[in-house]
Amino acid sequence: MMPFVVIYDASVLYPSTLRDLLLRVAQAGLVQARWTEEILDEMFAALKRDRPELDPVRLDRTRVLMGMAVRDWKVTGYEPLVDALKLPDPDDRHVLAAAIRARAQVIVTSNLRHFPAADLDAWDIEAKSPDDFVRDQVSLDRPAVYAAVHQIADSWRNPPGSVDDVLDRLERNGLAVTVAELRAGR
Repeated sequence: MMPFVVIYDASVLYPSTLRDLLLRVAQAGLVQARWTEEILDEMFAALKRDRPELDPVRLDRTRVLMGMAVRDWKVTGYEPLVDALKLPDPDDRHVLAAAIRARAQVIVTSNLRHFPAADLDAWDIEAKSPDDFVRDQVSLDRPAVYAAVHQIADSWRNPPGSVDDVLDRLERNGLAVTVAELRAGR
């Protein structure tokens, strides 16, 4: 069975630990994650603006690694749809256009108010918060999500991290309900 298609918005790719978890969820085969160069441009521009101390070379490397981590991530050919779409923030129309083009069922975003159901229903697309989205993945395959959290902890070297450190960071990234469920099931 083919996993369902999701679009990751820049707002959920911005926090590094959340981004890592979302990429690992896709690598585990729970979903087919997609995004665009434009979404990456938006996310990396925000990182460079908000965190000028981050090394631009490392940010460029992160961008390349993201592309290597998830097969078939890149959505193209969505641009002709953008001007015909209606959303409260016109700057988000490219995300909906990418979702339509990719035949995505879900847009994972921290900006739910920018993607109201009334504007997405015609396309059979739903916007979900990262907490709701990851919680759904936990209900589908808890061991795979928990393994992803373990993998993130194992990848932290300087300083080293534990599963609790990763869960704390995810909680600060807005995954309070998901983290509570993961902690309760240990």
